[in-house]
Amino acid sequence: MATGPRYAVRFRRRREGKTNYPKRIALLKSDELRLVIRRSNNLIQLQFVKYDCKGDKTLLMINSAVLQKNYGWKHSCKNTPAAYLAGLIAGKLAIKKGVSKAIADVGLRAKTKGVRIFAAVKGAADAGLKININPKILPTEDRISGKHIAAHLKNNITADFEAVKARILAN
Repeated sequence: MATGPRYAVRFRRRREGKTNYPKRIALLKSDELRLVIRRSNNLIQLQFVKYDCKGDKTLLMINSAVLQKNYGWKHSCKNTPAAYLAGLIAGKLAIKKGVSKAIADVGLRAKTKGVRIFAAVKGAADAGLKININPKILPTEDRISGKHIAAHLKNNITADFEAVKARILAN
């Protein structure tokens, strides 16, 4: 590791691999509300964040655990149908708060076609938010409804998905 008068230490979050500053600056220059989607081992978390020079302001935060608590979801909260439903809930709540459009901020995760993060983006878009995203990268309807899970586990996730989706849209 080089040291001396010409050596500049990188920002801590860059060194830790948590922030890609050129992408963050490009998102912030747009001065639009960001739909920040993060995936953990157990949940999908969605936040609507507005940039402020003193620090980002979170307008709305929701995670997929709300499906089990409030909507009767009996399955895992980390799969593709749960991500879509969490995005649908977040989109509906954002519209009630007066949000009409957002930019998807998926962070440092790989932007692979059909991943859970894009299922959450599709859910928010289906709720009525204007989100500029390429439809080719979104998961298929079979994956969103859980048919790929039902084929392997022999459970009734597709019927539960439709019931919870109808309940969310009714609110």
